Amino acid sequence: MRAVHATRALCAAAGLLFAFGAAAQAPRTYTLKFNHVLGPKEPYHEGFLKWAKRVEERTKGGLKVEVFHSAQLGKEEDIIEQMRQGANLGQNTDSARMGNYVPAIAVMNGPYFVETLEEVGKLRKAPSVVKWQEELAGKHGLKVVCFNWVQGYRHFFTNKVVKKPEDLKGLRVRTPPAPIWQESVRALGAAPVAMAFGEMYPALQQKAIDGVELVYNNIPAGRFHEVLKNVAETRHILLINFEVVGSKWFDGLPRDYQAALTEECDRAGEETSRAILGSEEEVKKQLQARGMTVTQDVDLAAFRRAGEKAYEELKLVDVKNAVHREIGKK
Repeated sequence: MRAVHATRALCAAAGLLFAFGAAAQAPRTYTLKFNHVLGPKEPYHEGFLKWAKRVEERTKGGLKVEVFHSAQLGKEEDIIEQMRQGANLGQNTDSARMGNYVPAIAVMNGPYFVETLEEVGKLRKAPSVVKWQEELAGKHGLKVVCFNWVQGYRHFFTNKVVKKPEDLKGLRVRTPPAPIWQESVRALGAAPVAMAFGEMYPALQQKAIDGVELVYNNIPAGRFHEVLKNVAETRHILLINFEVVGSKWFDGLPRDYQAALTEECDRAGEETSRAILGSEEEVKKQLQARGMTVTQDVDLAAFRRAGEKAYEELKLVDVKNAVHREIGKK
């Protein structure tokens, strides 16, 4: 009888050891919860889903990216702070908000800083930009996965015809809550009002603001054509977006997973950016058909001159000039 009990005990122990060994050998899986403020119909959302699918396929399910639109996980600034503490979160953001940690990097969101996808591509190897990203990761816990997601050219959308900076005088225009945005809009002639993306539509309805400065694709997706009737094609910012995660979380990934996340981010960003810029004319036609007036004879030279004030105000003139030399922009 004792022999039977001993045999059973040995079998149970062997089973436990086998289960423990199997668990120890099972590959660990990782999940990134990725947040963005845009709606589910925006081209970026489709691009992020494509990025997520490719990462999961490439890592054979080892790294999953869950995409949350419309700021479902919370406000951008709150998400960024959680990322810095090591949370498995990611955020679509911009250099303006990264400028809260490394002030010089905000220059990339300044008026007319870069104006083509080719110039954006050159920024990747610019020594200044490389240094800023290293500082973000090393000192502030923010790893830039990629920054080649270009959302398009930003224009002023108002209920007033705007052709020159003086036409914006007295108009309250929404900006994201970061100094470079506010100073850029102020330099270009309007009064900046810091406000979250999701608050714009009701603010326009209630006339708390007089206009917004956005890219064409934001307008139908956010139904802003219902409350705004004019667009001035100022092209004042080619909006570069940053895909950012926490450094602590990123450093804990296997090297091949890190490569999958960054390389597929770059690939999806390039594809999405080109698709967006290619679709702008069609979106513009749709908005015109819905009653929006497009002002194309804008005094771009006057807006360019006005935009320089933002760099001066934030003491970023030398920074801007240095990066322009590095990428060969005249």
